[in-house]
Amino acid sequence: MNFPKEEQTTLAYWKKIDAFQTSVKLSADKPEFTFYDGPPFATGLPHYGHILAGTIKDTVTRFAHQTGHRVSRRFGWDCHGLPVEYEIDKALGLSSRDEVMAMGIATYNSHCRSIVQRYTGEWETVVTRLGRWIDFKNDYRTMDANFMESVWWVFKTLFEKGLVYRGYKVMPYSTTCATPLSNFEAGLNYKDVSDPAVVVSFPLIDEPATSLVAWTTTPWTLPSNLALCVNKNLVYVKVRAIAEQKVYIVAEARLVQLFPILASKKFKKGNESKVYEILQSFSGAKLVGRKYQPLFDFYNTVERRACAFKVIADGYVSSDAGTGIVHQAPAFGEDDYRVCVEHGVIDIKKSGEDSLPCPVDANGRFISPVSAELLGVHVKVADTAICETIKEKGRLVLKEAHQHSYPFCWRSDTPLIYKAVPSWFVAVETIKEKLIKNNSKTYWVPASVPSVSDETMFTVFLFGLIFVLLFESICHSKEGAFETILSNWSNHANRASG
Repeated sequence: MNFPKEEQTTLAYWKKIDAFQTSVKLSADKPEFTFYDGPPFATGLPHYGHILAGTIKDTVTRFAHQTGHRVSRRFGWDCHGLPVEYEIDKALGLSSRDEVMAMGIATYNSHCRSIVQRYTGEWETVVTRLGRWIDFKNDYRTMDANFMESVWWVFKTLFEKGLVYRGYKVMPYSTTCATPLSNFEAGLNYKDVSDPAVVVSFPLIDEPATSLVAWTTTPWTLPSNLALCVNKNLVYVKVRAIAEQKVYIVAEARLVQLFPILASKKFKKGNESKVYEILQSFSGAKLVGRKYQPLFDFYNTVERRACAFKVIADGYVSSDAGTGIVHQAPAFGEDDYRVCVEHGVIDIKKSGEDSLPCPVDANGRFISPVSAELLGVHVKVADTAICETIKEKGRLVLKEAHQHSYPFCWRSDTPLIYKAVPSWFVAVETIKEKLIKNNSKTYWVPASVPSVSDETMFTVFLFGLIFVLLFESICHSKEGAFETILSNWSNHANRASG
């Protein structure tokens, strides 16, 4: 038997008798089986992942039909978002959000609409060849008004239930595509790179001759520094560097970061006194609250000094790397943001720069209030100039090349940054218990899934694989131009209306 030929014969027979539509008509008076299908983008051709998932979906819906249900199966197209915008940006030679705005949203979106169904014919050929029964003639598109209105209805319902709020979320961010990415997307394209790693000094206000030292591989975040973070339980030492005769404070376990010679094979133990002298030893708790001299004056105002440029503490600081003192730029780090909010360094209830200082635009370029030589410069390019400025200020203790694995945008193949994005969130954590309870009513395939050793282990499995963002709020804001806009307005008091 020639199996490929027999498949073609079967497909021809199904087409002749209109088998799929006939089956739908015959089940018209039967209970409806609802199947939620995540539609693909039509800007590219189907690949193995689509074929595998489509086969599974077809199996589920066929089984439902054969067990006495009416199953409406309409093919859909995901028309919005980054994949479409990225294709248009490449075609039109656009490289920034400013160029999109200059063109006009209406014109830009018309270009996007022109390509969203570029490969629908090829998709129908492949899906039909697989033997999947689904309606292509009555398909739906996420850019259709009725579809977008259904999204608005869902969002309005969430708002009315008090599950929508506005805040910030530090997310992986593509400066080329001018949009945040999911953590999954950020993990798709890691590369080994060499970045400048610097140790920078922060003289204490009440003891100017003594400096706290922090290590970072992102010098471009230093203009946004608002605090230094230590671990209360680590042991810190005040040391005098013999060569420079300068006094620094560093975690005792991280002296090697301040004095790299200690890690050299040529260095002989017992000669530490030739490198440094320990003047005092104390716990990190003793440092909390102490004020230091800001590295830059961009945010050095009377109001800001009242709550910032001080030492705070958190358990995420470790002695595994760095100096045991972590510089905090809350607009560019998840822990930085969390810790600075908890300690009152920033107040997210305020608006604009009073809330969260961020001198970087949507395309990763420095904006006001940084100095003139940095304005318009991309952050990853600005590292060298910033290091030179720090050196001129006499605050650069050490600079070296640091080899590490770094995330790149999987579409543009450019380095990602982490950036605080103002967003609307759905507070999923408030319905956590309801999700767990309803899970017990769920029919799982395979049936062994809910019995992963015990209830506790299954809860871990559920959170880890099904509701990945359960312990965090789900972000429902994107920064693209070709999107379903949120039906939300807010005033300066940060109140919202649906």
